[in-house]
Amino acid sequence: MKQDSKLFTPATIGPLTLRNRTIRAAAFESMCDGNVPTQKLFDYHTSVAAGGIGMTTIAYASVTRNGLSFEKQLWMRPEIVPALRRLTDAIHKEGAAASIQLGHCGNMSHSRIAGERPISASSGFNLYSPTLVRGMRTEEIEAMARSFGDAVRLAREAGFDAVEIHAGHGYLISQFLSPYTNHRKDQYGGSLENRMRFMRMVMHEVMEAAGNDLAVLVKTNMRDGFRGGIEIDEAMLIAQELERLGAHALVLSGGFVSRAPMYVMRGAMPIKCMTYYMKPWWLRWGVRMVGRFMIPTIPFREAYFLEDARRFRQAVKIPLVYVGGMVSRQKIDEVLDEGFEFVAMARALVAEPDFVNRMREGEERCSCDHVNYCIARMYSVDMVCHKCVKDLPCKLAREIEKIKCADSKR
Repeated sequence: MKQDSKLFTPATIGPLTLRNRTIRAAAFESMCDGNVPTQKLFDYHTSVAAGGIGMTTIAYASVTRNGLSFEKQLWMRPEIVPALRRLTDAIHKEGAAASIQLGHCGNMSHSRIAGERPISASSGFNLYSPTLVRGMRTEEIEAMARSFGDAVRLAREAGFDAVEIHAGHGYLISQFLSPYTNHRKDQYGGSLENRMRFMRMVMHEVMEAAGNDLAVLVKTNMRDGFRGGIEIDEAMLIAQELERLGAHALVLSGGFVSRAPMYVMRGAMPIKCMTYYMKPWWLRWGVRMVGRFMIPTIPFREAYFLEDARRFRQAVKIPLVYVGGMVSRQKIDEVLDEGFEFVAMARALVAEPDFVNRMREGEERCSCDHVNYCIARMYSVDMVCHKCVKDLPCKLAREIEKIKCADSKR
């Protein structure tokens, strides 16, 4: 263990000071049945807070109903504020800060859950949903930006210390930013300056609602992860614009859920595990047939975004949160030594929500084996590690072992 490690020293994000440099990344928990907070969500985040994290982030809360993709995804509205307040109070009691990720799924929404045809920067067809998508009208764009501000106000009322605006991974703000999904001919399309217009509107509403006592983080892509999407040069201009707009910190990520999903998470997707939990028979069989082609493997390695993230450290002055492949104390210290103020983790905290405390006591590495079972099941059931599942079906256990074997040979 490094004697001069920054890991367990306090650091600030705007008006907020965290007890250490760790953040539970905003990974979808699938623990909000009926789009409301549940006891399962409460238990998980309080266990992470008790486990020593500096700040835990409740994930993937849609600012409006028409931004929902899943039945177990959080939807921000006044009725859920008391339940969220109960959660933030419990997190604070354990000594951690509480953040909530706010966004809109755009063309990844589903009409059965969202109540209408999915919307996006432009009309088209999203093969990954699969669904027809309608381009937003100008007046809808303006109203959507205000919805982000309204969600921030609800977050404050619910006792959150910070909000994380999701502007990456191919969701709505990202769909406006990326030339892959933005084919508009008006003031919201074409040049990067125009494609950033919706993001600027959102940030204006968010910063006004945040006032001077709520920290604002923004998750932004460094690359979309495929040809025809945003590359690093444009991404750095977006990061600089977010800094100018008042963001207190950036969470540096990459990938596009509807085009390059494993660029976000790395490793292999266990297709049998994923389809085992799917309810619609047609979706289950469709993914079994083409899943390997639509969700290709991208090998996992520790700190897989670090090479790109270093360039952003030179481009902006505000605090940066490194996320992506944080599983060992050695690599966490290395990232912090390179000038990143915080490290964010998700998979490392699924089976071991107390991993931060374990590192304080001398543990060097978490037990995560990167087989992505937690991701394969979270969209249908919830986010759980395969090691925590009793009586795991034999065919799923065999698939997991096959992935682990393939990883060991790389």
